[in-house]
Amino acid sequence: MDDFVRTKLVEWGLSEWVEKFKDQEIDEENIFELDDREIENLITKAGPRMRFKKNLKLLKVLPSTSDTGKRKSDLQSDASRLQSPAKRQRLSMPGFAESIILSDVKSIMTFVHARLNDQDKLSDFLKKKISDLETDKRELVGVFGKTGAGKSSLINAIIEEKNLLPSGSINACTSVMIKVEANAHNKYEAEIEFITKEEWKDDLWSFHQLLDNNENQEKEGDDDYRDAVEKLSALYGEEWKEKSSENLMENKYFKEIPEFLQSRRKILRCESANELSAQFVKYTRSESKQGEGNEGKKWFWPLVKCVTVRVPNNPFLQHVTLVDLPGNGDCNKSRDQMWKGIVGECSTVWIVTEINRAASEKEAWEILESVSSLIGNGGECQQIHFICTKSDLLDDSDDLSSADVHDRIVKRNIHAKDGVREAFNKRTKIKKHFTDDSFKVFTVSSKEFLKGKHLNPDETEIPQLQGFLQDLNDCHSETVNYVNGAHGILSLIHGANSGGVDDKKPEVCAELEKNTNIQLRNVNKEMEDTYTAFEKYLDDGVEKSKGSYGEKLKNFLYRGKKGGAFHKVLKCVVKNGGVYKPKKGTLINLNMKLASCLIDSIDDEFRKTFPNDSERGAFNGVIDTFSLNTDSLFEKYKNAELQLRFLKTEEEKIKAKLNRMMRKQKKRVYSSLTETIEDIMEEGYKKAAEFEGEGMLYCMRETIKNHVHSKKDMFEQAKNTMLEKLHSLMVNILEILEKIMKESIESSFKTDGSLLPDVSTELEMVKKYYDQLAATPDDETSLGKSLNVIISITLNVLNSNNCP
Repeated sequence: MDDFVRTKLVEWGLSEWVEKFKDQEIDEENIFELDDREIENLITKAGPRMRFKKNLKLLKVLPSTSDTGKRKSDLQSDASRLQSPAKRQRLSMPGFAESIILSDVKSIMTFVHARLNDQDKLSDFLKKKISDLETDKRELVGVFGKTGAGKSSLINAIIEEKNLLPSGSINACTSVMIKVEANAHNKYEAEIEFITKEEWKDDLWSFHQLLDNNENQEKEGDDDYRDAVEKLSALYGEEWKEKSSENLMENKYFKEIPEFLQSRRKILRCESANELSAQFVKYTRSESKQGEGNEGKKWFWPLVKCVTVRVPNNPFLQHVTLVDLPGNGDCNKSRDQMWKGIVGECSTVWIVTEINRAASEKEAWEILESVSSLIGNGGECQQIHFICTKSDLLDDSDDLSSADVHDRIVKRNIHAKDGVREAFNKRTKIKKHFTDDSFKVFTVSSKEFLKGKHLNPDETEIPQLQGFLQDLNDCHSETVNYVNGAHGILSLIHGANSGGVDDKKPEVCAELEKNTNIQLRNVNKEMEDTYTAFEKYLDDGVEKSKGSYGEKLKNFLYRGKKGGAFHKVLKCVVKNGGVYKPKKGTLINLNMKLASCLIDSIDDEFRKTFPNDSERGAFNGVIDTFSLNTDSLFEKYKNAELQLRFLKTEEEKIKAKLNRMMRKQKKRVYSSLTETIEDIMEEGYKKAAEFEGEGMLYCMRETIKNHVHSKKDMFEQAKNTMLEKLHSLMVNILEILEKIMKESIESSFKTDGSLLPDVSTELEMVKKYYDQLAATPDDETSLGKSLNVIISITLNVLNSNNCP
């Protein structure tokens, strides 16, 4: 043990543990790597252990770890120096200050939770409320784009990890979903999730069926054939050509990945991004040509469901996950379900394409159109960013001066943005779900951002995307919400202890319950109006469906010239439940075609009822405007101010919770139309899939036609299913809202608080933080002063006898 550790332990009032740290050889280098288990082994008493953890956390974020002789009072003068390093400045002063606030308030509430007993109803209620303060907020950003568009380079540049995701090979492409997120540990990590053995066995059988059927037929242009060959060759080399499906399942082919055979996830950990990238590339990439050094090399991506890459200490990923996604999902069922789930959860979607043909790039717009309903009404997406990459690439740039190159790049960027916006305005399918305000265009250059030869960093627009991610992280909201909730809970405990409102309790309760009932009636009325509107629009959709399904079916079933190669497409459609996902091109979904009139009939009303943007609330904002009007009661019932403050915070919390819940559940309501059609069509698809050989196309067509004609009531069934799910959602919202608010009122004014602990000191500490967050300083000087105050409060908390 060195002098640094000994000095810190004495300074923190933990001198009795010096010998234990000395025995375990804890020094300045490794003290920062201690995890919770190791700390518990070193300090066996809860009080000193909590004090040590708080001091250590503060020490990690303060700028100097080498000045071992500092007095605690010196820490205040260090606040101004915290702004100096470039990276610290990028993280922003409020983020640093708020991390200290959040950590301390969480520690205070943990201490309060431990002091509440298990013997009365109010303590149980308060313990649950303290536990509910923790929220696991994570925003998903979905990244789409064709091979070679520069997705990997873009992600690497934005998160400032140059060598993390493999990029650069024109013959390689990302073949599986890759999530990129923060790591709590100081390591680079990749977690590889495989499909099951049974799924791969089914895939092998399907591949062999496809290859056998194609044996004597033209294979050029057959995407499914090429896809099967690519996957088999990646894993087995040339051996698959001579082996049966059963032989290819032998364990010898998977000896490098025992986790696949054991249905476990494989974890890779490395010290650097470059090292990790080299290790996980074979689980994520496809090599369309075997280049030098690749002969005999195995690629395991055909067995991979998803790879999660975790990056240590990255400010852009604190509450954000970037997901590199294939454009059309996957023919493997479990991969496709995961793809749909992730796409539906994205709050932002990035469409990445090269700048030279951005406005007319067919594949990029096809991807966006194919996912528009999944991310719009059927998802949670609030923004679409169309990102034009490689903006630095110009023809004949070698003959130009640097100034001329700069001017041409800037001019082309402006032209590209105008072209993309014009193209967006022509895409009616996309605009059904997204307004102009939710669509933004960026022209970026990862290369120029790193090298800065012709453009300054801002002109590469990478910093704008970084700023967007930091806004998504929204550490400020996390801190404010937690501190507000803690302040409310401590106010209730202190108010219940004071007993000053006892004679007015019945009167206050009566007013609050009256307000609650009025507000619930308002919510119910808006929901009834919404249900009536949906019913009307769906009735119209049913009539249109009955009148048009025959023509839609004809256009779908007879799209090929005299059959052509369409029998292969239709065979894939019926074998996959009405859906065909070509390697390239537009997704084919017969279920969506049959449900299209129903979907079109409610799209506008659905978007109005369940908007994805956070500024407009669901059900015409009636949930957001729900209020007990506690502000109007503060003056009238001054002695009940603490309890009313708690109710005000509870009101905000429940509204936020309901909005999150509705964003999840509305997706089930929206998807119910297509899913009901799919369920009813399943029997017809199975019958059609049984046909083989001569006359197969005719038999499949007739089977599908006859099945649809016999199930004309499926449109009515789909309507009824959507209305049932909508009604269930509305009833659930009303029940939760009524239960939580009435329970909170009862706990505030109708429950004995005599057994609660004294939290006056904790309330005072949290109130200081509460007031500090409300101040919102707007200049550098104010920020420095604010941080001084926060550090001062922190030191008081650390030394408080009430909170170890």
